[in-house]
Amino acid sequence: MKLQALYSLLLATGAIAAPSSAPPLTPLSRRQTANIDPAILQYALTLEHLENVFYKNALSKWSQEEFVKAGFTPFFYSQLKYVAHDEEAHVVYLTEGLKAAGASPVAACTYKFPMTDPKEFVALSSVIEGVGVSAYLGAAAGITSKAYLTAAGAILVTEALHQSAARGAVGKIPAANVVGTPLGLNAVFTIASQFIVSCPSTNVALPVKAYPALTVVTGQPTAQGNTLQFSTTVSLPATYYFTFVSGLDIFPVAASSLSAAVPAKVEGQSYVFITTDGSGNVTDATVLAGPAPIEVTPSSPTFDVTIL
Repeated sequence: MKLQALYSLLLATGAIAAPSSAPPLTPLSRRQTANIDPAILQYALTLEHLENVFYKNALSKWSQEEFVKAGFTPFFYSQLKYVAHDEEAHVVYLTEGLKAAGASPVAACTYKFPMTDPKEFVALSSVIEGVGVSAYLGAAAGITSKAYLTAAGAILVTEALHQSAARGAVGKIPAANVVGTPLGLNAVFTIASQFIVSCPSTNVALPVKAYPALTVVTGQPTAQGNTLQFSTTVSLPATYYFTFVSGLDIFPVAASSLSAAVPAKVEGQSYVFITTDGSGNVTDATVLAGPAPIEVTPSSPTFDVTIL
């Protein structure tokens, strides 16, 4: 798909964070944040609050023994504690940065996470971490400060490591796509808002909106060529498309019902929108519903030993 289609997906996105406990990263100063829209930092903090509470809820609810009984190793349980530590550090860093910028940081919201045991938690963590990675990738195009771009890239690496660990633990291929998948601010918020029950009335309003929900009815994971069934409450026009976003590729598929076959080259954690545009433009003006995260088992890997 043409890069222009990719660029249309990157809608004023942002998620900038860095751990305050990491010595190489200096705290945000008022001077450093002068050219950064505080709303972007507030948005990033909103996402980091969600992840922070998500991990702490699970680790407070289930012991190492319960994780082991669910099929996970003690070493993986130890990894989860490191992840919880990381997410807390992101919250602390962003909070301090907003205060340095003269803003009042948003507080954590009340959340609901559809998980009843360690297996469901780890499966959901692989998806949430994947969304976080997509948020940071989408943010990169809109960050003007080189210092913030470096910080965002550093945290992106950490979030990708979190995602990789969770994917491996539930039997998914950690590196299922040759590149990551960027998502816009509204697309990420659409997914995140499904876990948010309410937020403090004192929190600043974010410049985001959630698109109408799109739900995958078919079980996951799936494979290229398989047909997925969807549901949505949106009234659809006569012509619409299921638009698959995977890595740096965008694949619109013409639809006449709430089903679509997974295109070739869609691999790993990918996303599906319903759009009015068949050329691959994914914008506020073209999105009718979504995104819905999907998991597509990648094709068997191939490589050419003559390419050196």
